[in-house]
Amino acid sequence: MMLWQVMGRIAGAGLLALALAGCGGEATEDTTVPPASGAARTPAADEPPPIPVMGPERDILAFGDSLFAGYGLEEGESYPARLETALRARGVNADIANAGVSGDTTAAGRQRLAFTLDAQDEKPDLVILELGGNDMLRGLSPAETRANLGAMLDELARREIPVLLMGMRAPPNYGPEYQRDFDAIYADLAKEYGAELVPFWLESIYEKPSLFQADRIHPTREGIEQLVDATLGDVRAALPEEDQG
Repeated sequence: MMLWQVMGRIAGAGLLALALAGCGGEATEDTTVPPASGAARTPAADEPPPIPVMGPERDILAFGDSLFAGYGLEEGESYPARLETALRARGVNADIANAGVSGDTTAAGRQRLAFTLDAQDEKPDLVILELGGNDMLRGLSPAETRANLGAMLDELARREIPVLLMGMRAPPNYGPEYQRDFDAIYADLAKEYGAELVPFWLESIYEKPSLFQADRIHPTREGIEQLVDATLGDVRAALPEEDQG
């Protein structure tokens, strides 16, 4: 089912569409897996020079869909890029590899996770896992989404890599049963695997249409900044204590 057909099912195509912002956008989006170890990023025009920080480097892998890939944004404006800047501004020597792929479902993420991890120069200190919105837009079973996310959490647990799980939320027009089953996925899995959780990571912007692009799905640069501000504390808390040895 094409995205426009799915979006047509969303009553009003307004705030409910914003609650679905984990989607991958149009079929013309780039679905090429990005460099796994994080390519050099060009600062935005008004971004200050890099701030010297102290302490060991904290390697973070941002693994998700178009919301991490930076769909519709300029280079350096994606959530992972702006999160890295915010962490460094607060003295955290963060290096975030952006492994966001537009259009990814949890099944696609499950297929590429091990390869992406193996391609990292260093074992990540933290993986930020953000997937599931495309499953919902395509009407996939919450049980399937849960199984795929669980398999990814199994892989990360096997490698002893801490996880911050970015939760999504279903709109009511999908029906109370679907909404209940989908919304329970993230909290249940976080509890089961001992992962840190942001219950609904678009919470700070989903009722603010001006912070979304014309597609009413992907955040603008300003929307990304608000998401970073809202989740920065969660990311810092999810990072394991620095090894003092």
